[in-house]
Amino acid sequence: MGAVVGTLTMQTKQRRPSRDKTDEEVEMATVCYRPEGLDQLEAQTNFSKQELQILYRGFKNECPSGVVNEDTFKHIYAQFFPHGDASMYAHYLFNAFDTTNNGSIKFKDFVMGLSTLLRGTLREKLEWTFHLYDINKDGYINREEMTEIVRAIYDMMGKYTYPALKGDVPQQHVDAFFQKMDKNKDGVLTLEEFIIACQEDEIMMRSMQLFENVM
Repeated sequence: MGAVVGTLTMQTKQRRPSRDKTDEEVEMATVCYRPEGLDQLEAQTNFSKQELQILYRGFKNECPSGVVNEDTFKHIYAQFFPHGDASMYAHYLFNAFDTTNNGSIKFKDFVMGLSTLLRGTLREKLEWTFHLYDINKDGYINREEMTEIVRAIYDMMGKYTYPALKGDVPQQHVDAFFQKMDKNKDGVLTLEEFIIACQEDEIMMRSMQLFENVM
């Protein structure tokens, strides 16, 4: 989670040891978030109001307009993976956060997804992962979709990929997953097949959640 969260909350680690009340009030005023908005997000997420304020300050710092388009998202994301090509993975991740499919991510979109990934239940996290892999949003994951995501992860990790990337490694990775997950051998994975297989296999669980470590 470090890449996205780190850049948006870095200023909280650099906060001065002591600040007077006036400074704190001025900073809070710059959040520009109506109390009822925070109340609603607090109810919809697993973050406290204070955590939401901190996240919003970081979000506005990186995205003054309050909206992130895909190009900006890719630019921010690429800074954390200088030895690889993160563009395709960032594209898929952007689409997963863009739940309204309007080509932009607002703070609510970002914080709702972040809440699931950081503090959601196991099932909620697996559902989010499933939707990331379901590129065409038809409710299923096929081999081509999973291969695209796995290849994007390898490309992003670049020279630090382990084991060293060969041309057929992503496909082998996907074939191994499908052999275990696709119980009825129909060539696609349903949400329930995906969740059950991950819950039954600890190694598969760690592998399928690799994206959490590269966020």
